[in-house]
Amino acid sequence: MDHKSTPSTTLPLDRQILRLSEFTDQVRLALQAEYNPCSEDALEDLAQLAGSLTRISRQIARQEEERDNLLALAGISQIVNSSLQLDDVLRIVMDTIVRLTGAERGFLMLKDGQGELAIHIARNWEQETLDASESDLSRSVVNRVIDEGQPVLTTNAQQDPRFDSQESVIALNLRSILCVPLKVKDDLIGVIYADNRIRTGLFTEAERNLLAAFANQAAVAIENARLFESIHRSLADVSELKNLMDDVFASIASGVITTDLADRITLSNGAAEAILGQSRSDLIGRNVGEVPLLSNLQLPRYLARVRQSNQQIVGLEFSPELPGRGSLTLSFNLSPLKDAHITTQGVAIVMEDLTETRRLEAQRRLFERMVSPAVIDQLNPSELQLGGKRTQITTLFADMRGFTSLSERCAPEELVSVLNRYLGAATEAILGEGGTIDKFLGDAIMAFFNAPIPQRDHTLRAMRAALSMRAAVSAVQKELPPQFQLSFGTGIHSGEAVLGLIGTQKRMEYTVIGDSVNTAKRLQENANPGQILISVQVYEQVRNQVLTQQVTPVVAKGKSEPIRVYELIGLR
Repeated sequence: MDHKSTPSTTLPLDRQILRLSEFTDQVRLALQAEYNPCSEDALEDLAQLAGSLTRISRQIARQEEERDNLLALAGISQIVNSSLQLDDVLRIVMDTIVRLTGAERGFLMLKDGQGELAIHIARNWEQETLDASESDLSRSVVNRVIDEGQPVLTTNAQQDPRFDSQESVIALNLRSILCVPLKVKDDLIGVIYADNRIRTGLFTEAERNLLAAFANQAAVAIENARLFESIHRSLADVSELKNLMDDVFASIASGVITTDLADRITLSNGAAEAILGQSRSDLIGRNVGEVPLLSNLQLPRYLARVRQSNQQIVGLEFSPELPGRGSLTLSFNLSPLKDAHITTQGVAIVMEDLTETRRLEAQRRLFERMVSPAVIDQLNPSELQLGGKRTQITTLFADMRGFTSLSERCAPEELVSVLNRYLGAATEAILGEGGTIDKFLGDAIMAFFNAPIPQRDHTLRAMRAALSMRAAVSAVQKELPPQFQLSFGTGIHSGEAVLGLIGTQKRMEYTVIGDSVNTAKRLQENANPGQILISVQVYEQVRNQVLTQQVTPVVAKGKSEPIRVYELIGLR
C-alpha cells in the first residue's frame, strides 16, 4: 500500500476528509484483493466509514460556503458603511453580489421623487455598467416583490407557473431570477434584482438569504446617504445664503456692526471699520465701550436704552474731533436685533460718516447765497460747456447811492456789515419774485427774469421786485444811524440777450450778455437815490398794471439816440 496517498495536513479540512475517504476506498479495495475474502465485517465497516466521511465532507463544504458568504456579507457591510458616497460603494457591492451568486446581471432599483422604481445601478458579471439596451429585466418579478414585500426566488422562470406566461420572462429568455426588497423601518424604498439568462437552478436559499441580509445593510446605507445628501444640500444652501449675506453686508455703504446682550461686537462690515478706524480683528469680540470712538460718544448708554425700551433710536448725530482726521460728523441709528422668535439678542448699529455730506451742504448754502437757486437747479455738471442761447429777458440793475463817500468815513469791517444789510434786503426782494441774481458788483446788484425758468409775466415780476426792494431798503434805513442811511438807484429794461456760460474751462460764469443788459445798466446810472427808471419797452408791456410818470429821456453812453424812460411809482 502506497503511503504517499495519505491525506496532507496542509489541505483545508473538507479536502483532508475527502482524501481520507479516498484512502479508505483504497484500503477496502486492497483488502478485497489481497486479504481473506471472508473478512466481510471489516469491509462493511470500511464502507460505512467512507460514506460517513463523504457526508462530513459535503457538510463541511456547505459550511465553508456559508462562512465565505458570511465573510463576504461582512465585507459588503463594511464597504457600505465606510462611505457616504453611495454610487461608488453600491457599484462595488453589486459587483460582489454578482460574483458571489454567479448571476449574469445585477440591478439596484430605487424609488424616485414620484414613487416610481428606477434603475440606480446595473452591472454585469464582467464588472461593467450596463447601458439602457441591456437593462431590460422582469417587471413581473419586481412588481411581485414590491406588492408582497418578500424576496422572490425562481430556479427556472420559463417553467415557473408564477411567471412562465409573463411576456418579459419569455421575451428576455430569463432562467434564474433572485429579487429581494430594500426596506427602511418597513418602508420599501427599492429592490435588488439578479438574474441569469442561461443557467437554471443557479440560485438557492443560501443566495436568497445572503442577498436579503445584504439588502438590510444596503437599505440603511442608502437612507443614511440620502440623509447626508439632504443635509449636505441644506448646508450648501445655508452656505450660499451666508455668502450672499456676507457679500450684501460687505457691500453696504453704511457702517454696520451688531452686538450681543453684553455689548460685545459680533459682526462688522468694511464701512464700519473705516469709520471707526479699527480692523475687523480689533472689533469682533470687543465691548462697545472699549472702542475709543464709540466710548467717547457714550454709545453704550444708548445701547442700554434700546435694550430696555426695545425701541429704535434714529438720527443720533455727533461731531467729534479726532487727531489726524479733524472734525467729523457721524450719524447713528440703533435698532433691537431680534431672532426668529422675535426675542432681542442684541443691537444693530448703522452708522454714517456725514462729514463730506455736511461740507457739501454748507458749500451749496454758500453757493445759493451767491447764485440763484433756480440757476443751481438748472446746472448739470456733466453737461456744462461754454456758450449760450438767445432769449428774451428783463434785466434789473440797482446801485447803492452814497456808498463811495461812506466808505471814506468808515472802517472796512463796519462798511461791509452795512453793505450786507442792504444787499441782503435787495436779494430777498428779487428772489421773492423768482428773479435770478447774476452777480454783485461791489455795492451794486444785477438780476434778470424769465431765465433759466420761463416766466410769462417776467416784466411785471421785475417791477414788483424793484418796488419790494425799495420798501425793504426803507425798512433798513430806519434801523440804522443817519450816516448809514443809503438808497438804491434802479434801472430796468427788457429785450434779447445771450444766456449761458461765459469764461474758460477753469473759470466760468453763468450770466447774460447783450445790448439789453447794457441799456438797463445805463438807466440805473441815471437814476436818483430811491428812483426806479424803466425803458419805454418795459412800459409798453406793463402800462396797464403800474403807475408811472414820464421823465426826461436819458442820454446814455454808447447810445446814438436818447433813451425814452419812465419812472415807476407803484402798482395799480
